Amino acid sequence: MRVISVSETGDLIWTESPNLAPGPVEVLIDVKATAINRADLMQRKGLYPPPPGAPETMGLECAGIVAAVGRDVTHHQVGDRVCALLAGGGYAEQALVDQGSALKIPDNLNFEQAAAIPEVFATAWLNLFIEAALQPGERVVLHAGASGVGTAAIQLCRAFGSESFVTAGSAEKIEACLKLGAKGGQNRRDGGFIDALRAVWPQGADVILDPVGGAYLADNLDVLTLNGRLVLIGLMGGSRSEIDLAKLMMKRLRVVGSTLRARPLEEKASIMAELGQYVWPKISQGEILPIIQQVFPIQAASEAHELVASDGTIGKVVLKISD
Repeated sequence: MRVISVSETGDLIWTESPNLAPGPVEVLIDVKATAINRADLMQRKGLYPPPPGAPETMGLECAGIVAAVGRDVTHHQVGDRVCALLAGGGYAEQALVDQGSALKIPDNLNFEQAAAIPEVFATAWLNLFIEAALQPGERVVLHAGASGVGTAAIQLCRAFGSESFVTAGSAEKIEACLKLGAKGGQNRRDGGFIDALRAVWPQGADVILDPVGGAYLADNLDVLTLNGRLVLIGLMGGSRSEIDLAKLMMKRLRVVGSTLRARPLEEKASIMAELGQYVWPKISQGEILPIIQQVFPIQAASEAHELVASDGTIGKVVLKISD
């Protein structure tokens, strides 16, 4: 099979690699599409190595057709259309995954759409509904609202009874978020988000999903209500900041750090099972859909990475693998 590998000079090369065979509870997927995440860009630079045992090849999600199954697999059979959450290995013609990390693709989605779902929807679901225990009627701030995770989270909030407010880097991105169902938003290039958020919700927010980190910490704690929850999923704005512990105590706030990639397979299977139970019916009905900026052939992975790195995208960038 062929995979995207990183050369010594950092170039992406479509090259030959040994074929794969499934273990007892693994599924082998003939990959038709994969999607780019910022973790891939970091891994390419050597800043985010795969967890122990994960493939060196980039790619945290894929969609395709089951080509083979291990002897103890019960969830899938050869010929199934599936999408999968991976610890790595998606930029390839074939990928291996534990059976619990793959779900059958809803009939209304093609492979490119399905490839744009697993990583961002699993991340949004995990951090909003499991880590933050989001309840209907609560108010959510989504930083980087036009990202893949952000566009997934806006739709999940809308579908499950919560309002959302977003920050993003352009007026176009804010407009796209509002069309997806966000209640309000603030272009971060126009200044801080507190005044804009207070204009929409004078009482503040109950939950914040934040991939920015240090640069937003003080403002995040300021706008959270009593018993509010801040879930940190990234550090684009730095990893260090001072924290007002008195505010944390008096407002009974919770600050949660969260990652998905290195979680045990059992936890990933549980997250994917909840997606299948609660989110898949809404996808099948067209109430929730992946947002895709552009689809590239996988041989143009370098160009696709440049687009993601430009910070000009809304939703996901997908790589298509042709037969």
